[in-house]
Amino acid sequence: MIEANGLSRKALRQTLRKARRALPLREQRRASLALYRQLAQHPTFRRARHIALYLPNDGEIDPTLLMLAAQRRGKSTYLPVLRRWPRTRMDFQPFRAGEPLGSNRFRIAEPRYNPARRRKVWTLDLLLLPLVGFDERGGRLGMGGGFYDRCLAGKHQRNGRPMLLGLAHECQKVDHLPLEAWDIPLHATVSDQAWYSAT
Repeated sequence: MIEANGLSRKALRQTLRKARRALPLREQRRASLALYRQLAQHPTFRRARHIALYLPNDGEIDPTLLMLAAQRRGKSTYLPVLRRWPRTRMDFQPFRAGEPLGSNRFRIAEPRYNPARRRKVWTLDLLLLPLVGFDERGGRLGMGGGFYDRCLAGKHQRNGRPMLLGLAHECQKVDHLPLEAWDIPLHATVSDQAWYSAT
């Protein structure tokens, strides 16, 4: 666990990104399998019919095994897509393994944006979020763009949906995250080693 020790969010983000990128490929694969084992049979995942995930980037823990498992079980899966305008907005679109992908302005793979296919965030059952750092109280430190926070602001409590689960390597755990008023708390974070429920 990393101690924040009064580090700024920027300094903490740099430290944590460096830690996850330093994990060898073999360790990354092991962590992805361990994450799958933590979550695939959990009632939260089993009950969910509409699940949004992400494609890993910059050392993020890889949820691909979970996506494939969800699709095998007949669940609908979605990926985040950044809008061209307004440039600060993010939507979710259906995705199945093997469908073509483009690249957004951050060079992250995503489906090609199609407004007719977008899914409103509060109609999802489960949202699996990437993160840079987390604490045991539901705090999440993202990459700094605020896309998830803006997407969820004022909407994530509608009918208690979606459930927000952060996914992380254990090395991304922080003793206490300095959070801002606009930060949306997670219901829980699942790492390759443990499940941290904030409720």
